[in-house]
Amino acid sequence: MFLKVKVFPQTKKEEVIQKSKDSFVIKVKAKPEQGKANQRMRELLADYLNLSLKQVRIIKGRQQRNKIIHIIP
Repeated sequence: MFLKVKVFPQTKKEEVIQKSKDSFVIKVKAKPEQGKANQRMRELLADYLNLSLKQVRIIKGRQQRNKIIHIIP
């Protein structure tokens, strides 16, 4: 399964907002440097979907706000 995710780094509050079946907005406190925001986004999404971190992979958009995430069953 593939998901569209828009990430907002350096926010005061962390949250996962599901916009549609395959679209999410994720706010993280981490800074967008050295992959910290991406890592925190993966952790929050995995927790929200009750998956392990290994099942959540960034396919496209590692250095952009808009990302494509592959969920491995």
